Amino acid sequence: MMKSFTLSSLSIALVALAGSANAVEFKAGDTTVTVGGIVNTYLTQSDCSGSTAITGIALGTRAFGCGGENSSLQIGNGLLPNYLNVGMKTTQAGIDISATIGIGSAAATNSQIANNNNVDVRQGFATFGTASFGTIKFGRDYGYFGKNAILSDMTLLGVGIADRATQNGRVSLGHIGAGYTYLGTYGMISYTTPNLSGFSLTLGLLNPVDDGGPADDSPQFQALLEYKFGSGKVWGAVKQQDFRNNVETEGFEIGGSIAFGGLNLLGNYQTGDALGILADGDSGDVEQDNYLIQATYNVTPAVKIGLSYGENKLKDGIGFGIEKNSNLTGGIYYSLTPSLTLVGEISETESEAFNGTKADLTGYSIGAILFF
Repeated sequence: MMKSFTLSSLSIALVALAGSANAVEFKAGDTTVTVGGIVNTYLTQSDCSGSTAITGIALGTRAFGCGGENSSLQIGNGLLPNYLNVGMKTTQAGIDISATIGIGSAAATNSQIANNNNVDVRQGFATFGTASFGTIKFGRDYGYFGKNAILSDMTLLGVGIADRATQNGRVSLGHIGAGYTYLGTYGMISYTTPNLSGFSLTLGLLNPVDDGGPADDSPQFQALLEYKFGSGKVWGAVKQQDFRNNVETEGFEIGGSIAFGGLNLLGNYQTGDALGILADGDSGDVEQDNYLIQATYNVTPAVKIGLSYGENKLKDGIGFGIEKNSNLTGGIYYSLTPSLTLVGEISETESEAFNGTKADLTGYSIGAILFF
């Protein structure tokens, strides 16, 4: 990204985007407490057309995109929620210790008088380790499969897919469901190796989820291998979970990003069974391919433009069942100050059934995101 908000500086947490840049620090002895956050809001106009008969999670239909109508308007969050991030770090007995608690809320609701009580607690975890041993994490945090795709997605600072179904009371989708499956948040215990000449490996046992059916009595497993070099990075990830209905989520991911001066290129590919569109196994026990390609260019130190395209494609189905969600987004991101970015995006989302039936969602978004 621009100025101090470079994705390469982020930790696994999406909202470290806020904490690493402008967070306020308080020190007491050897302990440092940080407080930071994000506030963002976008005016989004969505126009929907095409079939209403497509079944499944079809992101381009009127039902998802426009609340069942031909158009809709939202003034709400983009891909990130409004977020308060509190962290601590210290060193005790030669061991580095940290903790993070992150609490989010939504900007848009469909009532002027009801309490906005959709509190989104995505993170509550602690870590401990040393430079030679590596790091152990325990608690609730983002998963590792899909981590680099969403962290590198330019729409992380904007809206991307402008579905009313998710933006009202929560957040927009970015390229979730049309580029990659959401990385999710899980209870977990994980281990990350120290930096080994640019390589690092994370192995995680995650709380099993029921999105694809009743979870089996074994944890979900995820692993992430990363290699950083110069102005580039490559990665590979896997995930696996069994369900009691004989469904098994299993996936493989590979991707990379590289910068040439002001030009940044990204490619990410996911494949597997029961990966789901928005969550693990939510599209059933079918094979699936997801991919995202993206190019951004810093026209000036303060102005970035970008174009990204993604697809989630299911391989098994018939008739009006959803086969593919795709999204093309163009955006401009202007750092008015080091903390405040103004955003404008245009996106086109298409859903296609196995029989060729299509539905389209066009979104226009303008707004701002503030980090503190």
